Amino acid sequence: MAHEDDPLTHERASWKPSSGLAVAVSDPAKGTELPPHRERITDQDPAAMKRAVRTVYTLFYLSVAASIWAVVAYMVFPIEDGSLVALHNNNMFVGLGIAAALLAIGVGAIHWSKAIMTDKEHIEPRHATRGRDVTREGAVAAFAAANEESGFGRRTMIRNSLFAAVAASIVPGVVLFRGLAPQDENPVELLSETMWDTGMRLAHDPSGLPIKASDVTLGSAFHVIPEALADLSSDEGYLEQKAKAIVLLMRLPQSELIEADDRKSWSYDGIVAYSKVCTHVGCPVALYEQQTHHLLCPCHQSQFDVSDGAKVIFGPAARALPQLPIAVDDEGYLIAQSDFTEPVGPSFWERH
Repeated sequence: MAHEDDPLTHERASWKPSSGLAVAVSDPAKGTELPPHRERITDQDPAAMKRAVRTVYTLFYLSVAASIWAVVAYMVFPIEDGSLVALHNNNMFVGLGIAAALLAIGVGAIHWSKAIMTDKEHIEPRHATRGRDVTREGAVAAFAAANEESGFGRRTMIRNSLFAAVAASIVPGVVLFRGLAPQDENPVELLSETMWDTGMRLAHDPSGLPIKASDVTLGSAFHVIPEALADLSSDEGYLEQKAKAIVLLMRLPQSELIEADDRKSWSYDGIVAYSKVCTHVGCPVALYEQQTHHLLCPCHQSQFDVSDGAKVIFGPAARALPQLPIAVDDEGYLIAQSDFTEPVGPSFWERH
């Protein structure tokens, strides 16, 4: 039997039930003394501190230069001819510029925190946070202390170079996105016409082999391109034409297919074809769930109901996927009745 002065007895007595759970009262915290502080070289030598400051803002300005180089490289190595060499050079040099810009910001920020910011250890008491005036005043004081310790307000060269580096790092992205839009042509007209034409066979992507209707089984999904696309080279705009003409082909039970009166002739025995280009921002919609007949865009999770005209049932897409009217030729191959009857891709063109 445990004695009343036994420590185990007191420990057991400290357990108290709460809502059916046992809660233990822990022992008091052991000492709160900090280990001796080790000063850095920059804390001991003013010249070392100056070198560290110069290193940080030099890195930030190198980031600015790298961002500018990314923009210059985008112009010096154009991709308009569509050749693989041009694409390789553009991606490599623009990518190197953007990578160097972001890397310089990261390395500079880390060096700033390790060599320049205050390096004093302290104990932070943990307590309940409440929205009282004294708490708000404490938060303001904490921000003021952080500003003082980091030197953000005092070290103007570091601050200004950081602002310049961050601002410049955005410029390559803006330039690249601007370059995605056609410079001399109306994008609405370009998206309104693809390689699909009357009588053109539907072919496997990327082999270019035509598809027979008998090959499309219930629940299957085929990645499809126009048969004539396989004959194009990269110099003839293969990638541009493919980006607009890619199609997803599926077969559903005829009884589960909901078709508008003016589109009943656009399918064949439950086989339907829809553009793979998402109507949100143009990502490829290629994830098909055969049980629900839903198509999912992996970029922003827009979902389309294939059984009901590929209408949007979830996500940011603003309109249904364009449907490609299809039929079967004398040899049993699937063919297009015509091109898409509306522009493919993002629906920005609908905005006035």
